[in-house]
Amino acid sequence: MRENYYSSEVVVPVIYRYYMEEQVKRINELKDPRIIYVTDLAACSHKLRLRRIYPEITLRFEPGAILGSLIHAGVEKYLAEQGFVVEHSIEEKIKVENEEYTVKGRVDAYDPEKKIVIEIKSSRDTANKPLEHHIFQLQIYLNMLEADKGILVYITPEGFLEYGINREKINLKSLVKTLVRDEVHPRWSWECRYCVFKRLCTYAVVERQQ
Repeated sequence: MRENYYSSEVVVPVIYRYYMEEQVKRINELKDPRIIYVTDLAACSHKLRLRRIYPEITLRFEPGAILGSLIHAGVEKYLAEQGFVVEHSIEEKIKVENEEYTVKGRVDAYDPEKKIVIEIKSSRDTANKPLEHHIFQLQIYLNMLEADKGILVYITPEGFLEYGINREKINLKSLVKTLVRDEVHPRWSWECRYCVFKRLCTYAVVERQQ
């Protein structure tokens, strides 16, 4: 039967080009010391510093990340048909120590009339959801948009989970200051395990197998 198939290399190169072109476009922005992403505020502060020095390390073509992007695109299509604004870009200027920074983010879906923010997450399973760092990221979006309610949706092979999140006040300027001063490394106990910069990081928490 093996003689009946061959490597066609038609669809995967299309996915690769589309995904990598988007990543390459962001390289110059990743180097800009005055641009901060919402995801930076919800992560280890030293990761941002290393990303600005070694931005090319973030360029990866991993099936897991691609699958997540495809899931986002599919769900966002459904939400757009229901009147939601998808891939909604937001930004806010924050001044810290006489320097102005631009905090940028992009919510998966937004209802400007009802002021509802929707974040879509793909995951391997339904265990231990919702995750704390996802809630934190959504809270930042809610504060930037002055929206009262957020919805966190998990798409997994085991099932679909949906959580309503009420806004809690977050001091955005304080978060930016902590990030700029590089004061929290890591922010979450598990971060180093998955960080692409761990082999270059002085603060990396190394887990030794017993």
